[in-house]
Amino acid sequence: MIRVAIAAASPVVRAGLEALVASSPGLQLANLEMPGADVVLAAGGFEATEGGGTPIVLLAADAEAGFTLDQFQTGVRAVLPPDASPAAILAAVEAVAGGLAAIDPQELEVLLGTGRPPLQSAEENGTLTPRELEVLRMMAEGAANKTIAWKLGISEHTVKFHVASILSKLRAGTRTEAVTVGIRRGLVML
Repeated sequence: MIRVAIAAASPVVRAGLEALVASSPGLQLANLEMPGADVVLAAGGFEATEGGGTPIVLLAADAEAGFTLDQFQTGVRAVLPPDASPAAILAAVEAVAGGLAAIDPQELEVLLGTGRPPLQSAEENGTLTPRELEVLRMMAEGAANKTIAWKLGISEHTVKFHVASILSKLRAGTRTEAVTVGIRRGLVML
């Protein structure tokens, strides 16, 4: 059982995060003021020093609040956007509890000093459109073209077009290879 303490400036955000943790098997709410939490799930105005040495998953309010080496040294082990999905938040909590760090690929590039995201431009690197990203992520979930078409409200022919474009842009020969490349590039999170 992973004990998770919630730290958020907004009572609404705190309540939402508490509800997420309380409804998740394998997680248990812990009190921030009392020792014993395995992970602190923080959002909005939280200072890393408040974690008391407990690893922190931070929902950052803006790009400047992203992952930095200073934050890592004060206990932040994962930074997510404030609109991260419940699945992404729970995955980060579990990863951090297991001793891992969860860093967005673009944040990692900045942290390593290259100062550039892994994909610079559509022309140079085959960056996918937002719709192609949706299709790729559904492909990663194992959805068939017919299911993708139904979920996105488009024709199956249009899905086939998007899949062909994804395969071309990622230089992949199969759907599985495209998903693998997408995972490596940080386009698909498992």
